[in-house]
Amino acid sequence: MKLLKTLALTTAVAAALFTAPAMSQERIALVVKSLGNGFFDAAAKGAEKAAQEIGGIEVIYTGPTSATAEGQIEIVNSLIAQQVEAIAISANDPDALVPALKKAMDRGIKVLSWDSGVAEDGRMLHLNPSDTDLIGETIIKLAADYLPEGGDVAILSASSTATNQNAWIEAAKKVLPEKFPNINLVSVVYGDDDSVKSTNEAKGLISSYPDLDAIIAPTTVGVVAAAQVVTDENLIGKVNVTGLALPSEFKQFIDNGASQAVALWNPIDLGYSAVYLAHQLIEGTEAAPGATFSIGEVGEITLDDTNSAAMAAPFQFDKSNIEEFSKIY
Repeated sequence: MKLLKTLALTTAVAAALFTAPAMSQERIALVVKSLGNGFFDAAAKGAEKAAQEIGGIEVIYTGPTSATAEGQIEIVNSLIAQQVEAIAISANDPDALVPALKKAMDRGIKVLSWDSGVAEDGRMLHLNPSDTDLIGETIIKLAADYLPEGGDVAILSASSTATNQNAWIEAAKKVLPEKFPNINLVSVVYGDDDSVKSTNEAKGLISSYPDLDAIIAPTTVGVVAAAQVVTDENLIGKVNVTGLALPSEFKQFIDNGASQAVALWNPIDLGYSAVYLAHQLIEGTEAAPGATFSIGEVGEITLDDTNSAAMAAPFQFDKSNIEEFSKIY
């Protein structure tokens, strides 16, 4: 009898072990504008750091080979088929992605945008890297600080549909008459976050505007391309290149004088924060105006009436600190 009871107990335990569901990981897809971009590679490092801190999270780092909405839509559809738990996307187009992302949300996938936003219907919340108006003012000020008499500047942007780029440019235009009346914005061109096209656009600006004093590129691809053109064409000291740049990629151009200063938020913190936000959505935190979300060691954010929030102010890099920060990101 004792033997029968022991066998029965052993069988029950084995059955329970066999039928118990395995501990599953939350799969959070970090979808970027394009692969091979140092800014997004740095964001991926932050995403992995957050995943390790939280535990039980697998980060799927993915994006198209070129910065197009079509490429991102294809990726989103693939992630829906994989039934990931969350999609955190930096959008190439605010509107074109909405149908695919709505489909993802209809399937129970949590969706947020970060860096470059999606229209409200296509996401639950959006994380701006910094306040839009502050970025717009910062990119103009980076040029104006080294043009005491004023001068002609041009903007070399990413794609013409990039939500964040367009918002920053509009903010920059708004602040010009009031705070920088001697700065003349002569042109805005688009390099599509492609180094070859950005190089050609920079060359075109220099050719079209012989009195150009500065090129402002609020994109890490464009700013490097423009600085390389200024270097190659022996225009150091004549055309100053500035904008948003990764210190590790841009140090050489601060060193050689093609640029006086650039700025950027920490992309590592941006990817890190996106994963923290995605995790909280998965765990049931509701995204609603006024809601507060933790972003780990970075701090916390409070959503505005569009379910958006800003992470931090951009930080300036120049000869005094570029060496230090180039070793970090």
